[in-house]
Amino acid sequence: MISRRRLIGGVIGGVLTAMTAQNALAADTIKVGEINSYSKLPAFTVPYRNGWQLALEEINAAGGINGKKIEVISKDDAGKPGEAVTAANELVSKDGVSILMGTFFSHIGLAVSDFSKQKKVVFVAAEPLSDALTGAKGHEYVFRVRPPVIVQAAILADAAAKLPAKRWATIAPNYEYGKSSVEAFKKLLSAKRPDIEWVDEQWPTLFKMDAGSTVQAISRAEPEAIFNVTFGSDLTKFVREGTTRNLFEGRSVVSMLTGEPEYLDAMKEEAPVGWLVTGYPEYSIDTPEHNAFKKSYEAKFNDYPRLGSVVGYSTMKATAAILAHAKSLSAEDLIKAGEGVKFDTPLGEVSFRPGDHQSTMGAYIGTTALKDGKGVMVDWSYKDGGQYLPSIEEIKKQRGM
Repeated sequence: MISRRRLIGGVIGGVLTAMTAQNALAADTIKVGEINSYSKLPAFTVPYRNGWQLALEEINAAGGINGKKIEVISKDDAGKPGEAVTAANELVSKDGVSILMGTFFSHIGLAVSDFSKQKKVVFVAAEPLSDALTGAKGHEYVFRVRPPVIVQAAILADAAAKLPAKRWATIAPNYEYGKSSVEAFKKLLSAKRPDIEWVDEQWPTLFKMDAGSTVQAISRAEPEAIFNVTFGSDLTKFVREGTTRNLFEGRSVVSMLTGEPEYLDAMKEEAPVGWLVTGYPEYSIDTPEHNAFKKSYEAKFNDYPRLGSVVGYSTMKATAAILAHAKSLSAEDLIKAGEGVKFDTPLGEVSFRPGDHQSTMGAYIGTTALKDGKGVMVDWSYKDGGQYLPSIEEIKKQRGM
């Protein structure tokens, strides 16, 4: 039996929620809350911020959402899940935002996703790659823009299966993204190549890698190929130490994200050559959508775009598309608007699948090379994310439905 106090509290809570949605709708602007790890990983998140700021400027210049400008209130989570949840709570309860967007690290994205479910606030996740976000731990309040681990792992596994190597080692940061990446790649590659033998796994702490001992351990296992998931400063240390110790000589390396300018640029002439990678060859993409984006980005920031720029731009476009198609700013209407909605990105038009709220954005795969003293991707191609996503039936199984 429901107590009188709980009943009154529930009624008041419902009234306040409705009033908040009505007030937001009546305001001159629509407030969007944005959270990311700006101080923890600026190499990616600063271009990401540039991207969403460019998209925001374009959206508002075109009249905003039904005549109302979008106002973004941004907060730094410092790479900590607790701070991200605190920021999300402040954005919703104090700043009165109608929708949340952003985050980079998988464990932070999952934490904000859990908050959005509890508080019934729609969250458009930008970068977190964990399959769980729209898979096992997915729910109606979360949408994700970037292709998840399973898509990038499947794209790489297709190419890796053609390599002659049978003995494989893996190296990945010891947290959600790293673990799920290795699990997915091993499962997919083993299914294509039952003759594969997994001879070693290395799990360095994120951004605290002891590169010497890690490279030495992989060398002792004598693999014929390596699957790498490290990024940022860990990747730089791994490449430098591995090159010094001849780890990569005569071995194939398949690597997640390494082709992104954020990471190749940092290594300069030390960038690896001949690795099979996913990334972003912004310097050689020639499509109308990307050319227009690149021109506008370079004009505004006097710099070339990184993959973070694409993700930030696309996330703002996705959020605006949801807002534009919603009948009101209530979570229920935002969810309905987001399911199946199409939105423009520098990589072309993509949409959110109704069944799991995962976007169909794809990824580039290619080989690393050196050009003019810096790392680039060559022999690349774009793979449609929608072709690699699990079926909705599989997603339902993951969620226990």
